[in-house]
Amino acid sequence: MRILVLGIVCLSFMDCFGWGATGHRATGLIADRHLNARARKKIAMILNQESIAMASTWMDEIRSDSTYNYAIDWHWTTIPDGQRYEDVESNPDGKIIMMIEKITADLKSKKLNTKQEQEYLKMLIHLVGDLHQPLHVGKPGDRGGNDVKVKWFSSNSNLHRVWDSEMIDDSKLSYTELAQSLGNVNEATIRKWQASSVRDWAMESTTYRKQVYDIGNGNLSYAYGYKYYPIARVRMLQAGVRLAGLLNQIYGKG
Repeated sequence: MRILVLGIVCLSFMDCFGWGATGHRATGLIADRHLNARARKKIAMILNQESIAMASTWMDEIRSDSTYNYAIDWHWTTIPDGQRYEDVESNPDGKIIMMIEKITADLKSKKLNTKQEQEYLKMLIHLVGDLHQPLHVGKPGDRGGNDVKVKWFSSNSNLHRVWDSEMIDDSKLSYTELAQSLGNVNEATIRKWQASSVRDWAMESTTYRKQVYDIGNGNLSYAYGYKYYPIARVRMLQAGVRLAGLLNQIYGKG
C-alpha cells in the first residue's frame, strides 16, 4: 500500500520528470562530447552501444514498471530557503543528492554486476540532469512547482512543467540542435564547473528561485521565456559538462 501511495504522489508530484526528453538527451549529448576516449569506450560497452543521450531518459521510462518503485523519490529533494542540504538531509524523501553520491561511489567500486552497473550508469546520467532543473531542488509546500498553476501561451499548465519541457519544446529544436545551440565553454570554465560538488550543484538550483517564481498573474508566454529560458539553457550545459566530469572520474582513468 505504501508503495502504491508513493507512486501516486510521485506521478502528481513532478509529473515526477526532470528535463523532458529533449533536455535530457541534449545534456547526454553534451556529456558525450566531453568524455575522454577511455571513458567513452567503456561506457559504450556497458550501454551495449546505446548513446548516453538515448540512455538519459531510461529512468523516466521505468516509472511504469513497479519493480523500480524503490527509486520513486530519487529524482528530487527539498531545501527550504536559507538552508543547506545538510540541514534537511534527515528528510526520508527527496533522495537525489544522496543517490548521486552513492551511485557514483558504487560505480567507482567496480563491485557491481553487469546489470547493476548498466542500470546505475543510466540512473546517474538521468539524475545529474534532474539536479540541474531548478524545481527538482524544491522549496516546501508546492511539490516542486507542480501546485503552482499557470497558463503557458493560454494553455493550462503548472510551473514545473513549464521548466521541464514547455520552454524547451517550444524552441522546436531536436535534442541534437538544442545541444549545438547551447554552445561551447572554455577549458577554464569546464574545470571550474567540474571541480564543484554534487551539493554545490543542488545549492545552485536554489539560487534561481526568485526568477523561477517570477510569474506575475500566472499567464506566461514570450516575456517569461525571454527572461528565464537562458537559465534553463545554462543549466543543461552545466549538467552535461559535469556529468562528463563524473564519468571521466569513474571510467576514464587507467
